[in-house]
Amino acid sequence: MPQVQHRYILGMRVDATSYAWATKQIIDWAEARESRYVCAANVHMVMEAYDSPDFRAIVNAADLVTPDGMPLVWTLRRMGIPKQERVYGPTLTLWVAQEAARCGIPVGFYGGHPEATQGISENLSRRFSGLQVSYCYSPPFRPLTPEEDKKVVEAINASGTRILFVGLGCPKQEYWMAAHKGQIQAVMVGVGAAFDFHAGRIRQAPFWLQQMGLEWFFRLLMEPRRLWRRYVRHNPRFVVLVGRQLLKQKGHAL
Repeated sequence: MPQVQHRYILGMRVDATSYAWATKQIIDWAEARESRYVCAANVHMVMEAYDSPDFRAIVNAADLVTPDGMPLVWTLRRMGIPKQERVYGPTLTLWVAQEAARCGIPVGFYGGHPEATQGISENLSRRFSGLQVSYCYSPPFRPLTPEEDKKVVEAINASGTRILFVGLGCPKQEYWMAAHKGQIQAVMVGVGAAFDFHAGRIRQAPFWLQQMGLEWFFRLLMEPRRLWRRYVRHNPRFVVLVGRQLLKQKGHAL
């Protein structure tokens, strides 16, 4: 497949992809049994990358970085990709699961709360007839020992999983996927909150709020104690810093 366009938002790469393109690419990699990783980028990820050169390098080295958040979609449009649409991690999960079921590609789930990991596995299996769930594991909320990690890698590979949905949350899931590229013989797709959403543990924002770029506000109302520091720290800085980047870019274009 031809390479997609991309832009760098505050130094972090975001690809000008679509649901159809991203899904086909993931399926193609899975059928070829390639070890790859995919990031679904939002404001939180951009700001984590802005603050950490190490994390920025991990995202920029990903095989695909989709514009998960509407602010990134709007920024890409301002940066010369006028028809860019959102490629939202939870929705991409559905696209990929549906196509994996059609193609007979085994999928797995790693991360999340035990109820979320089991819930997403069961719900997607019911939703997409023929979906083969070959692996499902919620790791403990602590770093795994080298021995434990080795067993996880062996179990994933032995299961025949070709697409592994990873729900550890940003930036933990991106670090984990990068560290396991070349070890896990599957396409790793970091989808974070998709586990809770598709398990029915947490409500998703209404579509109209998502399109307005206000999903963060809905999620803040749902989980204020966990998320308020993230949004207070990252959102205002993103607006200011990206505004400066766009003004600078416009100045160079004159």
